[in-house]
Amino acid sequence: MIEAAVALVFGLLIGSFLNVCIHRWPRGRSVVRPRSHCVRCRKMIAWYDNVPVLSYLLLRGRCRYCGRRISPRYPLVELAVGLLFFYFVATFGPTAAAVKMCVFTAMLVALTFSDLEKRILPDELTLGGALLGLVFALFVPVPDAIARLFGLDVQPRLESLVDAAIGALPAFFLWSAGWIYEKVRHREGLGLGDVKLMVMIGVFLGLHGALYTLVLGALSGSIVGLLYIKLTRQDASTYELPFGTFLGLAGLVVAIVGLAAP
Repeated sequence: MIEAAVALVFGLLIGSFLNVCIHRWPRGRSVVRPRSHCVRCRKMIAWYDNVPVLSYLLLRGRCRYCGRRISPRYPLVELAVGLLFFYFVATFGPTAAAVKMCVFTAMLVALTFSDLEKRILPDELTLGGALLGLVFALFVPVPDAIARLFGLDVQPRLESLVDAAIGALPAFFLWSAGWIYEKVRHREGLGLGDVKLMVMIGVFLGLHGALYTLVLGALSGSIVGLLYIKLTRQDASTYELPFGTFLGLAGLVVAIVGLAAP
């Protein structure tokens, strides 16, 4: 459990950095400079006011300088990533499989909140994440054996790499659905960012995990979206559903439940 406790602390710190990514990447800003600051009064945040979760509680969710409220998203992301790191290290031990799932789910958390807030899924996380997934496939087998169904008799690492690539296929189905919708309704119904997100999910989880994620994300998005539109009396023809948020949450469920565990 010592390794899991260390992973928890490390996850909290990673979550703090991801908060910077969530705020800046959709706005086209650097995540390196300037230093962390209040987004309203622009005052630099001291290190003792930037301790994950704890500083938010001590400051009662307000900036020390201007007194304006700090979004609860900050401690939520930090705590979510910390707990995910703890869970996967406690489940798989200090292994490459645990590192893979920690990296994957941390990116999903960031993408989930980014899409929820700005309706943007940064390429740094989707395409960059897909590349990372391919690298991990060389060291941690993708939980599929699809390559063998095609009669491919290759080395285990190459087989895992092929399975990771095949796992990205549901993204094509998602793109096709969006293309058909646009042709029929003459307006965009699906962002390309959602397709890139599915590519990343498929590369990490394999074909089965990607399909589970797509079905769960589509069902939950449809149900919650319709309820939200009804309750808030939104115009269904113009409301932009953060579908990437539902795909991200579905991917987290599939990873945690173990439907596509390493």
